Amino acid sequence: MSTIEKSLEKLAAQQRERPTLTDPVAQHQETLKRPETRSPHIHTKSRTEIHHFPWNELRKHGILTRDTKRSQLAEEYRQIKRPLLMNIDKKGADIVDNANLILVTSALPREGKTFNAINLAMSIAMERDRTVLLIDGDVAKPTAAKRLGIQQEAGLLDLVDDSNTKINDVLVKTDLPNLRVLPSGRPHDRATELLASEKMARFMSEFSTRYPDRVVIFDSPPLLLASETAVLSSCVGQIVMVVAAEQTSRHTANEALALLDPDKIIGLLLNKYRPSLGNRSGSGYGYGYGYGYGHDHPSPDPDIAQTPQHPAA
Repeated sequence: MSTIEKSLEKLAAQQRERPTLTDPVAQHQETLKRPETRSPHIHTKSRTEIHHFPWNELRKHGILTRDTKRSQLAEEYRQIKRPLLMNIDKKGADIVDNANLILVTSALPREGKTFNAINLAMSIAMERDRTVLLIDGDVAKPTAAKRLGIQQEAGLLDLVDDSNTKINDVLVKTDLPNLRVLPSGRPHDRATELLASEKMARFMSEFSTRYPDRVVIFDSPPLLLASETAVLSSCVGQIVMVVAAEQTSRHTANEALALLDPDKIIGLLLNKYRPSLGNRSGSGYGYGYGYGYGHDHPSPDPDIAQTPQHPAA
């Protein structure tokens, strides 16, 4: 049984009855339908301006910071990033194109994809020989850049929509030297088509080849709410799909996985996991992750790690 199958079995065992929530699909579709007026002016940071992260605020919300190098949280993300980096260096169990393009997604909203995308980007950016570009690609409900205190309006959608906009016009430099952030950009009524366009595919290819040491973390829309995520997944080499313990049903996880190309390297990250009594940590909340190759290839047993519970995104 593969790691993904084992992790899905764990999810099935953890399912509990819970109140019916507002339909997330309908909420997402309503968001996309809202008309947006795009200003002719694009407000960007100066190319020499550096964004200073609100480190104290990030720490309170469970985000990795520069002074958490020896923390349990930092160690957990070292375990998660290690196979990803090995695949980039072509030292993993499989070799794929564009392995330095990593798509972080989930089946539905509020399962923790943005939280994990940010922490994964932070962790890799702390490597001495890596640079990271974090792309806020959940354009219907962008939160990654805002969580990091970035208020810039222009970003990805402006880059794809406007031929006069250059990558350096919208890229945000930060006070973590190895990390750059590309915000989602100003709202656009054709955002879905832009993300699924050939021009977007070309940008993804450029992101992959422009700098040999760069790792691109793409926080994408949820798979079951946005058809463009499956299109974007075809451009990347690795996919991390976040599932929430006691929240994501096995059926939902399988439905989302079925939309992905099985030839890609697909990791399954179990978020908001509740450890049993006697677990090595006493906080009572954590995540586990299973890392597999596609849907059919064998992979190591999933490791169970511990982290403070965090609001899903």
